[in-house]
Amino acid sequence: MKLLKSILFVWLAWAFSARAEVKLPALFADGMVLQQKTAAKIWGFSSGKKSIRIKTSWDNKTYKVKPQVNGEWQALLATPGAGGPYSIDIEQENKIVLNNVLIGEVWVCSGQSNMDMPMKGYGGSPIVGSMDILLDAPNPNLRLFHLEKIFSTTPKNDVKGTWAEADAGSASSFSAVGYQFASFLQKHLGVPVGIIQTTWGGSPIEAWTDKTVIENLLGDRLATDKAITKAHYQIPGNLYNGMVKPLVGYNIAGVIWYQGEQNRHNNQDYLALQMAMVKLWRKEWGIGEWPFYGVQLAPMYYGKESGLSVPLLREAQLKLTDTLVNSGMAISIDAGEEHNIHPANKTIVAKRLAYLALAKTYHKQGIAFSGPRYQSMQIKHDTVVVKFSETPLGMTSYGKKLTQFEVAGRDKVFHQALARIKDDKVIIISAEVSQPVAVRYAFKDWCVGELYNVEGLPASPFRTDNW
Repeated sequence: MKLLKSILFVWLAWAFSARAEVKLPALFADGMVLQQKTAAKIWGFSSGKKSIRIKTSWDNKTYKVKPQVNGEWQALLATPGAGGPYSIDIEQENKIVLNNVLIGEVWVCSGQSNMDMPMKGYGGSPIVGSMDILLDAPNPNLRLFHLEKIFSTTPKNDVKGTWAEADAGSASSFSAVGYQFASFLQKHLGVPVGIIQTTWGGSPIEAWTDKTVIENLLGDRLATDKAITKAHYQIPGNLYNGMVKPLVGYNIAGVIWYQGEQNRHNNQDYLALQMAMVKLWRKEWGIGEWPFYGVQLAPMYYGKESGLSVPLLREAQLKLTDTLVNSGMAISIDAGEEHNIHPANKTIVAKRLAYLALAKTYHKQGIAFSGPRYQSMQIKHDTVVVKFSETPLGMTSYGKKLTQFEVAGRDKVFHQALARIKDDKVIIISAEVSQPVAVRYAFKDWCVGELYNVEGLPASPFRTDNW
């Protein structure tokens, strides 16, 4: 009898282990948001060979897919216009039911500490108005997915994290920029919005890109790249493998990006690194050239040794918008703090990212997304006339003096200049430079931007020289 029971126990254990079972990555769970009006990819893993049946409640359609030899499977679900909540049944020998699923707009927010910084703030670093923002946080149509930090030398296929409805608890530990950006979109679009946070403070852009791509791009310069160290989260490819690869394929509307402080050490390569990362991500996602909106570094005093490293990094960030299709840059030259690398005003950054998305991605009328852009320079004796674009109603300094313009002569020494606004131009003169040849505006690590278009968006720092 004991022998029979032992045999029965072994058989049951074998039968249970051999049972065809379907599993899902953490992204596919109760409360998730799927991108509307797309063929939304859903995937998972199976320990058996039987077909997997997927039924969507919004159209009562059933899909059948066969697992591959390695147990991986995927399906494309036709999503309707925004709405919900819905459910998705996924069945093999076992059955998984995903409840409270919304259809709407899905965005990814990524970068280093200024994107990572949560609504509750960091130790000693607050977020302006955080408690008031959190009081207004409860919103069942806004969903947050926060990846746990993980690095990897090889590509991962899953992450740790859960979808959560926005409320004071979930929003307090979520990216202040990402949460507010998504909240603005949800309010102005009137549809469900999901946002996925994948961030790591102090990370260089090299860590967010495939290692082979970085090696091919930098070549011998990789050995002297001061933006990376032996820290695991700074090694090329490690965050791409651990915190981007598992997201690839989840249909999204676009990406917002706040990163660059770490790359001030190799600003000369940053434009190429940005281009390489975004092109790689778009290729891997395989759903077209979705929008990529970045944040230009906020001003801070980095110390005398920094020289022009920070303004040159900002210059590289802005150049991306001229070289990469479907991109934009939120300017924050008026929103920094002299001695704080994590400025407290994250609302202004989130709003400017939202302006980009609402105007460029969702084509909302009446919303400007760019401040004045340097267009041309004309020299008349001792006076420089700088013309700007993106100024349909002209420019303003809100009554303040313009103090951030500098001019230089052939000696390449810059001197502070007097400047005044005239329509879409700034007239500049310096008593110390009788024959000017070049102009700079706010081209330093610490400064406070003063020049805006009438719509209230700031001009980016710029220079007309290449010294």
